[in-house]
Amino acid sequence: MKDRPPDRKPLLVTVLVFPGVRLLDVTGPIEVFATANEFGGRYRVRMASPDGADVVTSSGTGLSVDLAAAQVHDVSDVVVIPGGPEWHSLVKDDALLDAVQALDARSLCTASVCTGAFLLAAAGLLDGRNATTHWRFAGQLALRYPRVTVDPDALFVRDGRIMTSAGVSSGIDLSLALVEEHLGADVARAVAKDMVVFMLRPGGQSQFSVRTRTPHTRQEMLRRVLDTVAEDPSADHTLAAMARRAGVSTRHMTRLFRDEVGTTPARYVEQVRMEAAQAMLEGGDDPMASVARRTGFGSAESLRRAFTRNLGITPGAYRARFRTTGVTGGNDIVADPVEA
Repeated sequence: MKDRPPDRKPLLVTVLVFPGVRLLDVTGPIEVFATANEFGGRYRVRMASPDGADVVTSSGTGLSVDLAAAQVHDVSDVVVIPGGPEWHSLVKDDALLDAVQALDARSLCTASVCTGAFLLAAAGLLDGRNATTHWRFAGQLALRYPRVTVDPDALFVRDGRIMTSAGVSSGIDLSLALVEEHLGADVARAVAKDMVVFMLRPGGQSQFSVRTRTPHTRQEMLRRVLDTVAEDPSADHTLAAMARRAGVSTRHMTRLFRDEVGTTPARYVEQVRMEAAQAMLEGGDDPMASVARRTGFGSAESLRRAFTRNLGITPGAYRARFRTTGVTGGNDIVADPVEA
């Protein structure tokens, strides 16, 4: 790896921590910046608390604090405001909100993770801005703070010098975007690969795997059919083949899918194959014909038609979106990369 020039000023990251903070909200971004240092970055990370005292996270893990927020007199390149499960109490903590405002006043970029957006909103820093938070709390953020425009599906949102991210692990996505902005896409890609995470995850917060979205079926026979499709999308999964494996008629299989899964057998199989193809395109450079064959579409043309029909873009365009974190300037919202 190639180090940055030794005379280049380190990038200072200040993370605000407090009693009850969620551990991954803190450690996810720190790990991204620390890993970037292995690929030529020069991040210096420190932790501040409202009073300078060490804190215990919501999981019971203790964190050692470097200084009090009031002792921060230099300018941070990034200030990270994590969240916590007791956010409804945190937004009433005047000392904590004072710390948020003090750190933001000395920051080039202030970024929240998960319910940390509530702290930014309570401190008045999201007024008139676009923002996001964990999908479970997006409605409450919009209701409590009507001057904030909330995007419930974005992984992270940038509005000027303020960034907000969705639930817990999306703080990693946000931090990767900052690494790309500071050090370039090559470094961000190396960090993502080293951490075994997506450069830019597919979909927004509402996108889950097909099997996760599928309602729990009471039919053991149908569960086996669904598992077989997921385990090998390239196999023969015509209606007749699935019915034959299950020992039922095609009419009965169609009725089971409609009643238990809420879709048709053909549509379910296509969704599983789409998910498998997306994963291959995100993580490798296999030829389109190979992707199509291994995911059950058969030909590159069939794969292209499926992507155009389901996502509105070609497989090649989809793959290209995973060469960058999608970080942009201005008031751009980084939302669902499939729809963006």
